[in-house]
Amino acid sequence: MLIRDLRTATGMTQQAFAAHFGIPVSTLRKWEQGESTPPAYVITLLAKALPAADEKLRRLSGRNGKVLYYNREAGKVADAQGNEIMVTEDLDQVKAQNLAIYLDDLFHGFYELQASFDRDCRMDREEGILWAE
Repeated sequence: MLIRDLRTATGMTQQAFAAHFGIPVSTLRKWEQGESTPPAYVITLLAKALPAADEKLRRLSGRNGKVLYYNREAGKVADAQGNEIMVTEDLDQVKAQNLAIYLDDLFHGFYELQASFDRDCRMDREEGILWAE
């Protein structure tokens, strides 16, 4: 599998993919343009971190063409970037059209909470806020 294929499967830009995995953007560009080749272990590690490379996962369609991955055995749903959310319900019998809506709501809530968490941590570092219990 090529680095470009892995990145494209995530839907991330080169900048976002590089930042997510701690790869210099210039290095990623060189890999994708064939100017240099990443070590084989890097491709293997990246592939293991991304659900698109796992053939055992059921691919689900979210709204607006968003692709999600369902691991029934582990009870997890993942987005293309590898963010996983535990689910307790069996998704196999849920109507596909409804499931797309439910998953969109689930991940929308996750991303909002993640942004709030990141904002609070950033404020804590920058402003030294001490929250009361």
